[in-house]
Amino acid sequence: MKKVALIGASGYVGNAILNELLERGHHVTAIVRHASKVKASSPNLEIKEVDVEDVAATTEALKGNDAVISAYNPGWSNPNMYEDTLRVYPKILDETKASGVKRLLIVGGAGSLFVKPGLRLVDTGTLPEAWLPAVKSMAKFYLETLVNEKELDWVFFSPAANLGNLTSGVRTGKFRLGKDDLIVDEKGESFISVEDYAVAMVDELEKENHHQERFTIGY
Repeated sequence: MKKVALIGASGYVGNAILNELLERGHHVTAIVRHASKVKASSPNLEIKEVDVEDVAATTEALKGNDAVISAYNPGWSNPNMYEDTLRVYPKILDETKASGVKRLLIVGGAGSLFVKPGLRLVDTGTLPEAWLPAVKSMAKFYLETLVNEKELDWVFFSPAANLGNLTSGVRTGKFRLGKDDLIVDEKGESFISVEDYAVAMVDELEKENHHQERFTIGY
């Protein structure tokens, strides 16, 4: 079993990943701002109340793990989501490297996926306005910062365009994985339940199929 530090373990996606990790018997250090928001309980779970912007404290909390999974999200209601994402994620890279952990798995965004040659989802004009700060910031971080990271063994795991919106609460274990193109079903819809996204994330933790690259998921 792996020893994993999970940043953002109390969030929507982070909680699903936490439950999947514990279900499979991994040892998890949950890195959260508010420990009371973590509802899971397990002998394999240690909760550390740390602000990820505190570089020294976060670096210390990450030490000794086999991998770091980051589900960091500054909050959907945060008016500075775009700026905060682009400020904090490079810190997470630095903290992971300083901790000595070599493997970093990131809950990515779908915005930088291609919907057809030369056209990324973020540039289609089809996404709700409220989503754009998060979508654009994660796309910018991936395209301009993460792809240039050569020291860490990172992966950027992009969900389908709709994550849990249509199928929340369903863990099927049946899905398709891809690389840089948005995965759609026979109706042209792109979605994945947050539970199945978590399954695939923990699969990647265990199998290590991707290295310094992005991959994606959908039904």
